[in-house]
This record gives sequence, structure tokens and C-alpha cells, in this order.
Amino acid sequence: MVAFDDIFRRQLRELFVWRRDVRHFRTTALPDGAVERLIATACLSPSVGLSQPWRFVIVDDAARRRAVIDDFKACNADALNCYSGERAGRYAALKLSGLEQAPAHLAVFADKASDIGHGLGRTTMPETTEYSVVAAITAMWLAARAEGIGLGWVSILNPERIHEVLDVPTSWKFIAYLCIGYPEAECDQPELEKEKWEHRRSAQEFTLKR
Repeated sequence: MVAFDDIFRRQLRELFVWRRDVRHFRTTALPDGAVERLIATACLSPSVGLSQPWRFVIVDDAARRRAVIDDFKACNADALNCYSGERAGRYAALKLSGLEQAPAHLAVFADKASDIGHGLGRTTMPETTEYSVVAAITAMWLAARAEGIGLGWVSILNPERIHEVLDVPTSWKFIAYLCIGYPEAECDQPELEKEKWEHRRSAQEFTLKR
């Protein structure tokens, strides 16, 4: 069995700490092939039944990007209406995407109709298809951070509208829209914690013994 030394394990934990959801990007272009390289790393992730259900759409077209940005703004305005008082003020002050600045946009889907893997492991828990895609995104996040590249996950979007804008098969379920680029500044603290929206809790709070 392959084992890694203490130095590597410490560095790996540091990589987890520095994996941040980036919202502030420099507009500097990424090196040629950087996004494709990150996708290749993501595809090394485990997937239920080796189904490899991830589907990646590199969004370069300016009109499609503008449509995504417009949808985010509309959805964000609707989300603001869900809060009131001080919490509404805090929400309005948050920067919740880097869509305008990030040099690279990547949409990620789960192909629910693919027969790769022959259905293994999905009869009792079909949602493991989507879980597999999320695992791939996490791998990409860490790989990007290791290269000094930031990644931000934009969730305030209408999935039906994203399908329409990107013109993808109806069997593809929208999982994530990612902004990718160099961070404007380096910080190992979660953005929402820094802005006092929420704080990270200890592992003990989420762990049960039976």
C-alpha cells in the first residue's frame, strides 16, 4: 500500500485549510490549458459504479456569460427578499459571486441518462450520481488551490435558465457554476466567516457515536 510521509500529510491538511470559496478575482487570464488540466484531475475522482457522470461546459461565449450574470442578479434580488432587518442588510453587503471578474467560467452537470457503469450502486440511492459529481468538483477545488488558482461556486442561479442559456441535454442535471481565476488576495478564512454571516463549528458538533 502506498503511504505518504508526515510532511506530505501536513501539507495536504494545509491545502484543505486554504481551499476557499473565492469571490474576489484578478482579471488576469489563466495559462493556456489550465481549465482543461483541472478538469482532467477532477475526472480522477471516484464515482458510483465507475459511471463518471460529470459533464463540464467551459463557458467562453460573452453573450452566454452575460445571460448567466443577469440570471444571478435576478435570483440574488429574490433571495434578498427572504431576509429582513439586520440579516437583510448583511446579505445585501455580501459579495456572492465573482462572475464579473473571473477569467474562466465552468458549468458542471450530472448526466442522469448515461449508461456508463450499467446502473451499479444507483438502484437504492440514485442520488449518488450527483454525489459523484460533487466529489469531482471538490477534487478540482483542491487541485486549483495547489496551483494558486481560486475557485468559487455560484449557487444563486435558476437551473432551468442555465440549461436554456448553455443549450445542454435535458438529461443533464445542473450541479454547479464555477468561477475560476487567480484570487485578488490570499486569505485562509472563509469569506462568510470574515463577513460575520456564519462561523465554522468544530467536528464534534456534527459527530455522533452509536
